[in-house]
Amino acid sequence: MRHLITGGAGFIGTNYIRYILRMYPDDEIVCADKLTYAGNYDNLKEFEGEKRFAFEQIDICDRKAVYSLFKTYNIDCVVNFAAESHVDRSIENPEIFLQTNIIGTEVLLDAVNKYGIKRFHQISTDEVYGDLPLDRPDLKFEENWSIKTSSPYSASKASADLLCLAYFRTFGTPVTISRCSNNYGPYQFPEKLIPLMIEKAQRDESLPVYGDGKNIRDWLYVEDHCSAVDKIIRYGKVGEIYNIGGNNERANIDIVKIILEALGKPESLITYVKDRPGHDKRYAINSCKIQNELGWKPQTDFDVGMRQTIEWYKNNPKWIERILNGEYRKTRCSL
Repeated sequence: MRHLITGGAGFIGTNYIRYILRMYPDDEIVCADKLTYAGNYDNLKEFEGEKRFAFEQIDICDRKAVYSLFKTYNIDCVVNFAAESHVDRSIENPEIFLQTNIIGTEVLLDAVNKYGIKRFHQISTDEVYGDLPLDRPDLKFEENWSIKTSSPYSASKASADLLCLAYFRTFGTPVTISRCSNNYGPYQFPEKLIPLMIEKAQRDESLPVYGDGKNIRDWLYVEDHCSAVDKIIRYGKVGEIYNIGGNNERANIDIVKIILEALGKPESLITYVKDRPGHDKRYAINSCKIQNELGWKPQTDFDVGMRQTIEWYKNNPKWIERILNGEYRKTRCSL
C-alpha cells in the first residue's frame, strides 16, 4: 500500500510514518507538508535515501500542486494530518485555520475523487463535541453526539468533518473520520502542554497554568493513536466516524505535577495565569465503537507513557533547542 500522509512533518504525522514503515515492510509513504512553524523536517531527515519514503513540500490548499502530486504518485490511501491545531493561535488568527483545515480538506477530497483513491481518512479531534461538566464523570463523547464547538480551531475541524461526510453522501467518496483525545509522546511541538512544561521545568522557568488547572483531558499515547488509525484505514467502514481515546482522564494541574516530580523540580515553579476564552472544562472519549468493531484498544499504560515521553525530551535537548532558536526552519529536504 502507498500512503499519502499530509502534515507528516508534524507531531502525530511523524509518529504515524514511523509506525507504518516499521510495521509494514512492503508499504510506502509519500509525505506532503507545507513546513509551517509546526512542521519540522528534522523529524523525517533520517528517512532520506529510504526507497519507501518520499517527501513533497506543498500546501494542501494549492489545488494545482495537490493534483500534480496525485498524478506523480500511485496513491492507495490518504491520511490527512495536515492542520492548524493550536487553540490559542486560532483565537489570535482564525483565518489561517479556516484556510488549512477546511479549504485544504476540500482540495484533498476533490483530488481523491478525481484520481480514484481507495480511502481518505480525516484526522479530527474530540474538541468538535464541545466539553463535558466536571461533575458528570459518567458522560463521555460518543460518535452520534451533536457537534458543539468552542473555538475557531474546533469549529474549523468540525466543518472539515461535515465536508467529508457530505462528500461521502453526495459523491460516494470513501471517507472515514477519527476523533481522538489529547495525544502525548515524542516529537510534539513545544507549545503544547506536556512538552512545554517539560522544557520549562528543565530550565527552572515558571510553568504557566491556565485558570485553576482543573480542566480535564483524556490522554492518548501517540503510538496508540497511530495503531488505531491504521486499523480504521485497513478495516474501518467508509462513511463512519470512530472515536479514539486513551481512557486516561487527568486534570492539567496533575499533569504538570507529574512532570515536576519526574524531573525533581519544585511545585513552586507553577504560576496560575488568566484562563483563555472559551476554555473547555472536560473531554472524555467513549471508544467502544472502535474496540467492538475493529478490536482496537490502547496498549500504553499512562504512567509508562509519561515516563517514556519525559525521557525522550530529556534525551533530545538538541531537537528542542533547534525549535527554540528557529534553526529547525532552515532544514530543507534534499530528496
